[in-house]
Amino acid sequence: MSDSLTPNAIAQQVERLEYRNQAFIDGQFVPAQSGATYETLNPATGEVLTEVAACTAEDVDRAVQAARRAFEAGVWSGLAPAERKAILQRFADLIEANCLELAVLEAQEAGKPIGECFNVDIPDTANTIRWHAEAIDKLYDAVAPTEKGVVATVTREPIGVVGAVLPWNFPAMMAGWKLGPALATGNSVVLKPAELTSLSTLRLAELAHEAGIPAGVLNVVPGLGHEAGKAIGLHADIDLAAFTGSTEVGRKFLEYSAASNLKRVVLECGGKNPQVVMPDVSDLKTVASNVLAAAFWNMGENCSAGSRLIVHRSIKDDLVDEMQRQLENDWKTGDPLDPEVQLGALVERAHMEKVLGHIERAKAEGLRVVSGGERLREESGGYFVAPTIFDDVTPEAGIAREEIFGPVLAVIPFDTEEEAIAIANDTCYGLAASLWSEDLNTVHRMAAAIKAGTIAVNCFSEGDITTPFGGYKQSGFGGRDKSVYAHDQYCELKTTWIQLS
Repeated sequence: MSDSLTPNAIAQQVERLEYRNQAFIDGQFVPAQSGATYETLNPATGEVLTEVAACTAEDVDRAVQAARRAFEAGVWSGLAPAERKAILQRFADLIEANCLELAVLEAQEAGKPIGECFNVDIPDTANTIRWHAEAIDKLYDAVAPTEKGVVATVTREPIGVVGAVLPWNFPAMMAGWKLGPALATGNSVVLKPAELTSLSTLRLAELAHEAGIPAGVLNVVPGLGHEAGKAIGLHADIDLAAFTGSTEVGRKFLEYSAASNLKRVVLECGGKNPQVVMPDVSDLKTVASNVLAAAFWNMGENCSAGSRLIVHRSIKDDLVDEMQRQLENDWKTGDPLDPEVQLGALVERAHMEKVLGHIERAKAEGLRVVSGGERLREESGGYFVAPTIFDDVTPEAGIAREEIFGPVLAVIPFDTEEEAIAIANDTCYGLAASLWSEDLNTVHRMAAAIKAGTIAVNCFSEGDITTPFGGYKQSGFGGRDKSVYAHDQYCELKTTWIQLS
């Protein structure tokens, strides 16, 4: 825990907190044109935090018009790369300077442990903005290898107006993953945060404006998905829609594109990610620690959560015993504003009930619970679920196939390498995987065979800002987040063919 993240510092920040709860359009906070609002709750207590502007298609159109005006005027798109770089670096500095405030907002509204928000999510957001800023003046265009008498240049241009629709599980971090490359390449952005978690994103917009990002370049329209989100997908003057969330909703953005202007669509969707543990591993304590982190980090509300533990039968019982010991000793569930807590609340009552429903159905199917399996802290009014492990799960069981998006781990035994690969790939998803083995040949062979966008070997990891993140199959479409590869999807490629006289 950081020395500055003390209960007293957190309490003082809560006392002086001011919620930005209006839309941010053309450089200023404004109410929804209809005047409508919706309540955003604290999932740790069930209590209302504030009411947020409920934007609709009318507000999205106003934001898109502001974004288009700014883009065409060149106040951002026309700046020299070094100028955009300097402004984005100031934006990153301001995120860091307001880290505790942003962390408290996320802990309050998303139910996330404040230690994770303060030490990981908000610093990662600042680092993402800063990294993409640094890349701006280091990426070169190209001259094609043409015949003599011809010069052909291949240049990248910003695509124009980007509409980005965010998930509720990592509000600021996912904003950074979209804003970093989209703004670095010179685009204007209309950002819709998830209706459950708008407050940190609205504050980020204010900090971006303070850093010097011109009015209209970054707009934030909070609202319901079927209204504001759909309006972004259907808007004819948005050039690209970037969405992170469920595969079900991701499909809708492809439909919206087809029904409107064939805008480019980039999707980062769900996952049912395998953790494969081979029998040659010797340090079961380290394996158990990483397996639990993969399954239960952020309460399992993570698209890359390792929710399927595919472990060799010969070591399964020992590994499960070690996981149970660590879970009991090292994983505390409680108030998200307590810096000693590792597990906070699920994001809303409906989601908690969905997760508990999966658990009860698995029990009804006869699957064996070895840890958890129930609601916790009901007296608080919050939405807490115990981290839950089911042992001896078959690959066909519902909890082994459906994305639960909660703290539920299915332990699936296997006997051969071929069987492990088959189980790992037996899913419509392909976002991430973990692989544990001390044999280099096994690692190379299995990493090549497992169909996923990111393979972590002998650890749980999504990589860092230098590595692309996205999935195979129904886990992704059209591009990647993070790394220099993320810049490509926010650009158009232009060929200029010059015939020399």
